[in-house]
Amino acid sequence: MAGLQLRYETGLTGEEYVKAEAWRDARLECCPKHPRGGCSVARHGTYERKTPPGAKVPRWYCRESHTTIGLLADCLSSHLPGTLDDLEAVVVAAEEAASLEEAANAVRRPVDDDAVELPGAMRWVRRRVRLVHDVLSRIIGLIPDRLAGCAATMVAVRERLGSDRALMKLRALVAAQLPMLPSPLGFQVRRIGVPGRNPAFQQSLGPDPPRAGS
Repeated sequence: MAGLQLRYETGLTGEEYVKAEAWRDARLECCPKHPRGGCSVARHGTYERKTPPGAKVPRWYCRESHTTIGLLADCLSSHLPGTLDDLEAVVVAAEEAASLEEAANAVRRPVDDDAVELPGAMRWVRRRVRLVHDVLSRIIGLIPDRLAGCAATMVAVRERLGSDRALMKLRALVAAQLPMLPSPLGFQVRRIGVPGRNPAFQQSLGPDPPRAGS
Protein backbone atom coordinates (compact mmCIF):
# COMPACT_ATOMS: atom_id res chain seq x y z
CA MET A 1 0.00 0.00 0.00
CA ALA A 2 1.56 3.28 -1.15
CA GLY A 3 1.53 6.41 0.97
CA LEU A 4 1.51 10.10 0.12
CA GLN A 5 2.02 13.20 2.23
CA LEU A 6 0.31 16.51 1.53
CA ARG A 7 0.70 19.84 3.27
CA TYR A 8 -1.78 20.77 5.99
CA GLU A 9 -1.56 24.55 6.31
CA THR A 10 -2.23 25.56 9.90
CA GLY A 11 0.33 28.19 10.99
CA LEU A 12 0.36 26.54 14.43
CA THR A 13 3.37 25.59 16.50
CA GLY A 14 3.69 21.98 17.58
CA GLU A 15 2.35 22.81 21.03
CA GLU A 16 -0.61 24.73 19.59
CA TYR A 17 -1.35 21.92 17.13
CA VAL A 18 -1.58 19.35 19.93
CA LYS A 19 -3.53 21.61 22.28
CA ALA A 20 -6.12 22.43 19.61
CA GLU A 21 -6.22 18.84 18.31
CA ALA A 22 -6.11 20.53 14.93
CA TRP A 23 -5.97 17.23 13.02
CA ARG A 24 -9.72 16.97 13.68
CA ASP A 25 -10.31 20.00 11.44
CA ALA A 26 -8.29 18.71 8.49
CA ARG A 27 -10.13 18.28 5.21
CA LEU A 28 -8.96 16.62 2.00
CA GLU A 29 -10.31 18.67 -0.90
CA CYS A 30 -9.77 15.93 -3.49
CA CYS A 31 -7.87 12.71 -3.97
CA PRO A 32 -4.42 13.50 -5.43
CA LYS A 33 -4.68 10.32 -7.52
CA HIS A 34 -8.09 11.28 -8.90
CA PRO A 35 -8.29 15.11 -8.94
CA ARG A 36 -11.45 14.97 -11.08
CA GLY A 37 -13.20 12.70 -8.63
CA GLY A 38 -14.70 9.30 -9.27
CA CYS A 39 -12.90 7.36 -6.54
CA SER A 40 -14.01 6.24 -3.09
CA VAL A 41 -11.40 8.17 -1.08
CA ALA A 42 -12.48 8.32 2.58
CA ARG A 43 -11.17 9.25 5.99
CA HIS A 44 -8.86 6.58 7.35
CA GLY A 45 -8.27 7.60 10.96
CA THR A 46 -5.01 9.06 12.24
CA TYR A 47 -1.54 7.93 13.17
CA GLU A 48 0.31 9.24 16.19
CA ARG A 49 3.71 10.89 16.21
CA LYS A 50 6.13 10.21 19.05
CA THR A 51 7.10 13.87 19.16
CA PRO A 52 5.62 16.25 19.92
CA PRO A 53 3.70 14.06 22.42
CA GLY A 54 0.04 13.76 21.52
CA ALA A 55 0.38 14.92 17.92
CA LYS A 56 -1.63 12.99 15.35
CA VAL A 57 -1.64 13.08 11.57
CA PRO A 58 -5.01 12.67 9.80
CA ARG A 59 -5.13 10.38 6.79
CA TRP A 60 -7.38 9.17 4.01
CA TYR A 61 -7.44 6.03 1.88
CA CYS A 62 -8.11 5.70 -1.84
CA ARG A 63 -9.22 2.12 -2.47
CA GLU A 64 -8.89 2.36 -6.24
CA SER A 65 -5.19 3.31 -6.16
CA HIS A 66 -4.42 1.52 -2.87
CA THR A 67 -2.97 4.77 -1.52
CA THR A 68 -3.03 6.35 1.91
CA ILE A 69 -2.86 10.15 2.06
CA GLY A 70 -1.61 11.93 5.18
CA LEU A 71 -2.04 15.67 5.78
CA LEU A 72 1.15 16.82 7.50
CA ALA A 73 0.83 20.04 9.51
CA ASP A 74 3.34 22.75 8.67
CA CYS A 75 4.90 22.48 12.13
CA LEU A 76 5.89 18.81 11.75
CA SER A 77 9.05 17.43 10.18
CA SER A 78 8.55 15.02 7.30
CA HIS A 79 9.86 11.48 7.82
CA LEU A 80 11.77 12.64 10.90
CA PRO A 81 10.56 12.88 14.52
CA GLY A 82 9.72 16.26 16.02
CA THR A 83 8.82 19.69 14.76
CA LEU A 84 10.49 21.91 12.19
CA ASP A 85 11.09 24.51 14.92
CA ASP A 86 12.98 21.98 17.05
CA LEU A 87 14.96 20.80 14.04
CA GLU A 88 15.85 24.37 13.13
CA ALA A 89 17.07 25.05 16.67
CA VAL A 90 19.41 22.03 16.52
CA VAL A 91 20.94 23.14 13.22
CA VAL A 92 21.39 26.74 14.40
CA ALA A 93 23.06 25.46 17.58
CA ALA A 94 25.45 23.34 15.49
CA GLU A 95 26.29 26.23 13.16
CA GLU A 96 27.00 28.59 16.02
CA ALA A 97 28.90 26.14 18.23
CA ALA A 98 32.68 26.03 18.35
CA SER A 99 32.60 22.30 17.56
CA LEU A 100 30.17 19.51 16.80
CA GLU A 101 30.95 18.03 20.23
CA GLU A 102 29.89 21.27 21.89
CA ALA A 103 26.66 21.34 19.88
CA ALA A 104 25.90 17.70 20.70
CA ASN A 105 26.37 18.32 24.41
CA ALA A 106 24.09 21.36 24.24
CA VAL A 107 21.14 19.80 22.44
CA ARG A 108 21.27 16.19 23.68
CA ARG A 109 21.71 16.48 27.44
CA PRO A 110 21.30 13.12 29.22
CA VAL A 111 17.87 12.81 30.83
CA ASP A 112 17.29 10.18 33.51
CA ASP A 113 17.67 6.70 31.99
CA ASP A 114 17.60 8.00 28.42
CA ALA A 115 21.21 9.16 28.43
CA VAL A 116 22.92 9.24 25.04
CA GLU A 117 26.65 8.65 24.66
CA LEU A 118 28.57 11.49 23.02
CA PRO A 119 29.35 9.61 19.75
CA GLY A 120 25.64 8.86 19.30
CA ALA A 121 24.68 12.44 20.09
CA MET A 122 27.18 13.73 17.54
CA ARG A 123 25.82 11.42 14.85
CA TRP A 124 22.28 12.60 15.76
CA VAL A 125 23.25 16.26 15.32
CA ARG A 126 25.39 15.66 12.22
CA ARG A 127 22.55 13.87 10.42
CA ARG A 128 20.12 16.72 11.04
CA VAL A 129 22.61 19.35 9.92
CA ARG A 130 23.28 17.47 6.69
CA LEU A 131 19.59 16.92 5.96
CA VAL A 132 18.73 20.57 6.48
CA HIS A 133 21.76 21.95 4.62
CA ASP A 134 20.97 19.71 1.67
CA VAL A 135 17.36 20.86 1.39
CA LEU A 136 18.37 24.51 1.86
CA SER A 137 20.83 24.24 -1.03
CA ARG A 138 17.96 23.06 -3.24
CA ILE A 139 15.46 25.68 -2.12
CA ILE A 140 17.77 28.65 -2.72
CA GLY A 141 17.52 27.99 -6.44
CA LEU A 142 13.74 27.67 -6.30
CA ILE A 143 13.08 31.13 -4.85
CA PRO A 144 15.93 33.35 -6.09
CA ASP A 145 13.82 36.45 -5.46
CA ARG A 146 14.08 35.72 -1.74
CA LEU A 147 17.33 33.78 -1.35
CA ALA A 148 19.64 34.61 -4.28
CA GLY A 149 23.26 34.55 -3.08
CA CYS A 150 22.29 33.28 0.37
CA ALA A 151 24.51 30.67 2.02
CA ALA A 152 22.85 27.30 2.54
CA THR A 153 22.94 27.58 6.33
CA MET A 154 20.12 28.01 8.77
CA VAL A 155 21.63 31.15 10.29
CA ALA A 156 21.96 32.83 6.88
CA VAL A 157 18.46 31.85 5.76
CA ARG A 158 16.96 33.07 9.03
CA GLU A 159 18.63 36.43 8.57
CA ARG A 160 17.53 36.72 4.94
CA LEU A 161 13.88 35.83 5.73
CA GLY A 162 13.82 37.84 8.97
CA SER A 163 12.34 34.89 10.87
CA ASP A 164 13.40 32.51 13.61
CA ARG A 165 10.88 29.98 12.25
CA ALA A 166 12.47 29.88 8.83
CA LEU A 167 11.79 26.22 8.02
CA MET A 168 8.06 26.68 8.48
CA LYS A 169 8.19 29.83 6.36
CA LEU A 170 10.12 27.99 3.65
CA ARG A 171 7.55 25.19 3.56
CA ALA A 172 4.92 27.81 2.72
CA LEU A 173 7.12 29.56 0.13
CA VAL A 174 7.84 26.34 -1.79
CA ALA A 175 4.49 24.65 -1.17
CA ALA A 176 4.07 23.65 -4.83
CA GLN A 177 7.47 21.91 -4.85
CA LEU A 178 7.08 19.97 -1.59
CA PRO A 179 6.26 16.63 -3.31
CA MET A 180 9.63 16.80 -5.13
CA LEU A 181 11.74 18.13 -2.26
CA PRO A 182 13.40 15.72 0.20
CA SER A 183 12.53 15.35 3.84
CA PRO A 184 12.52 16.72 6.48
CA LEU A 185 11.03 19.82 4.79
CA GLY A 186 9.64 18.26 1.63
CA PHE A 187 7.75 15.01 1.25
CA GLN A 188 10.18 12.90 -0.77
CA VAL A 189 11.51 9.96 1.23
CA ARG A 190 15.30 9.72 1.25
CA ARG A 191 16.03 6.15 0.21
CA ILE A 192 19.78 5.88 0.79
CA GLY A 193 21.59 8.45 2.89
CA VAL A 194 21.83 12.06 1.80
CA PRO A 195 22.66 13.10 -1.77
CA GLY A 196 26.29 14.12 -2.20
CA ARG A 197 25.88 17.84 -1.99
CA ASN A 198 28.37 20.04 -0.17
CA PRO A 199 26.61 23.26 0.83
CA ALA A 200 28.58 25.98 2.57
CA PHE A 201 29.12 25.41 6.28
CA GLN A 202 31.22 27.45 8.64
CA GLN A 203 32.88 24.46 10.28
CA SER A 204 33.75 20.86 9.53
CA LEU A 205 31.45 18.27 11.01
CA GLY A 206 34.43 15.96 11.45
CA PRO A 207 34.55 12.21 12.06
CA ASP A 208 32.86 10.42 14.91
CA PRO A 209 35.01 10.03 18.04
CA PRO A 210 36.80 6.65 18.34
CA ARG A 211 34.94 3.90 20.14
CA ALA A 212 36.03 3.11 23.67
CA GLY A 213 38.88 0.63 23.72
CA SER A 214 39.80 1.14 20.05
